[in-house]
Amino acid sequence: MTISKDKLKLSTNISKNVIINFTKNDVLKTKRQIRATEYYGMQETFDQLYKDSKSGKKYTKIMEIISSKDNILLAYRNLKNNKGGQTPGVDGKTIDFLEDLSSDEIVAMIQSKLMNYNPKPVKRVYIPKANGKMRPLGIPCIEDRLVQQCVKQVLEPICEAKFHPQSYGFRPQRQAHHAISEFMRNANRAGNHYVVDIDIKGFFDNIDHEVLIAILSERISDVRFLRLIRKFLNAGYVEDWVFHKSYSGTPQGGIISPILANIYLDKFDKYIKEYINRFDKGKRRKENPIVKRFGQRKAKLVEKLKKSTDEVERQRLMMQIKEIVKERLKYPASDEMDSDMKRLKYVRYADDFLIGIIGSKEDCIHIKEDIKKFMAEKLKLELSDEKTLITNARKHAKFLGYDIFVRKSNDTHRDKNGHLTRSLDHKIVLYVTTEVMRKKLLEYDAVKITVQNGKEVWKPKGRSYMRCLDDLEIISQYNSEIMGFYNFYSIANNSPVIDSFYNIMEYSMYKTYAAKYSTSKKKIIARYKKNGVFAIPYTNKNGYEFKREFYDKGFKRKELPNRYLDDRLPNTIAITGGRNGLIKRLQARVCENCGATDNLEMHHIRKLKDLNGKRDWEIKMISRKRKTLAVCSVCHHKIHAGKLD
Repeated sequence: MTISKDKLKLSTNISKNVIINFTKNDVLKTKRQIRATEYYGMQETFDQLYKDSKSGKKYTKIMEIISSKDNILLAYRNLKNNKGGQTPGVDGKTIDFLEDLSSDEIVAMIQSKLMNYNPKPVKRVYIPKANGKMRPLGIPCIEDRLVQQCVKQVLEPICEAKFHPQSYGFRPQRQAHHAISEFMRNANRAGNHYVVDIDIKGFFDNIDHEVLIAILSERISDVRFLRLIRKFLNAGYVEDWVFHKSYSGTPQGGIISPILANIYLDKFDKYIKEYINRFDKGKRRKENPIVKRFGQRKAKLVEKLKKSTDEVERQRLMMQIKEIVKERLKYPASDEMDSDMKRLKYVRYADDFLIGIIGSKEDCIHIKEDIKKFMAEKLKLELSDEKTLITNARKHAKFLGYDIFVRKSNDTHRDKNGHLTRSLDHKIVLYVTTEVMRKKLLEYDAVKITVQNGKEVWKPKGRSYMRCLDDLEIISQYNSEIMGFYNFYSIANNSPVIDSFYNIMEYSMYKTYAAKYSTSKKKIIARYKKNGVFAIPYTNKNGYEFKREFYDKGFKRKELPNRYLDDRLPNTIAITGGRNGLIKRLQARVCENCGATDNLEMHHIRKLKDLNGKRDWEIKMISRKRKTLAVCSVCHHKIHAGKLD
């Protein structure tokens, strides 16, 4: 394993065709998941489920795996690390309810419930959408979340083995950037004419339960499992203390809802795969006749140049050749309207679809109608005619918050061989728009927009609801929001325009501090900004003084993430090839602090940076760069009591 500055590349000998590239953060996150699955002894089970699914096995007894002790404990661990665990459902309970129980009590409770499980209705709340409307969100009670997590862990490796490679939403180690990157690479190679943006009316609310159960039954024949899924689907919801039955859809917010949605739409993914095989034709476009004529003229002049001995004549011929080369670059090398060349490129992120097409507009209309028919007949879904758009590739289409279009440019440069080329032409471009920044600033309540002489004027405003926070919380919140926005739009070709968003946020922060201390913005800047850096001083729990600086490192465009290959094992196996050192350390039966050989336990910490390195056991963890320490029960107790030096 080698680590570069920006990326960590990992390869495995599991399959000769598998090389998966992840960002460093992705790898660290995955390693944590690996340690958890191996600690609870579930990794081999998940790997076997994946392999069996890959080979086409139909499962008959997966409820035994779902209700196993190790799977329940792993689910509890994953749920406990999820921030949503503190959000109460209809019963008012949070993760704190489970933390008061022992491991054996949790296992016994879940196993008992699974014998004849009846989930409680979800609590419906609403969150704002990007278009200003409200999206319904269902919050299951904590016990139902734990059961759903148990189901998800077992269902995920089964489904991952068969999911379409062009599906990216709600899947392990796949993000929105990967979907965009995949489409851009494919589209750049193809040179699309049109883009079809598919939109399904209320997808999550209109999933047909019978269709979903039928799809699940193709791979799983365990009656108890199918009954459990149906119970989740029919649990209903509570809104304003009124119970409502659910006859369709999966509640957004449920742990199991995303994977059920992917299972549902995987049928469409497979349909598109077959459609592509029928639609695509031709190996390459015909040569542009205009370019061909330029090439012929150039070839003749080159022959004359070879035979000429007169220096003046040679100079004249070389000038003519240069002019022909320059003129030829104004035209595409191939015939863009070649009817014998057709391509369809497809990517899906959750219920957001994007299709790039080389072909005529009539082809696009036909494709749209075929998709509409399939959705209605096979999946009982309806396309939105208003939002399902056919867009010329030169114009802006919407995908995952970005404006996406094909650039037209005659700009030239010399390649590595010294030849002139139009490398920018026909390339996919991603833009973050002013409208996106506008909506986000309004969502944060960081801007006041007025209209003067028919034009919008944006003015930063203080966020009054943040005045109750301490100074460190305020600057941390602003940094988090700025970095969150930048991280998502960092691959945009015009990412430096995020600086406009940043400026509004910066002065909004100044005004928030000014309102908190009933002073002016100018005085706040004078108090906290030194040498051009705005920073809030604070003292940590160990008495050390630090400063939390306001982000000011610019918004340079980041490289597109590497796409994923379709022939791969689950991410845990693909990265490690099996067990890591955690199990071996436990099996060694030696306390890593005092050397004792009995009652070995594992001490965990959340972040290495929380350790100050004053104690021997902390120094050992820091030096090894591990957030775990295998210790005896005596040392473990002393660590938590603060008595181990």
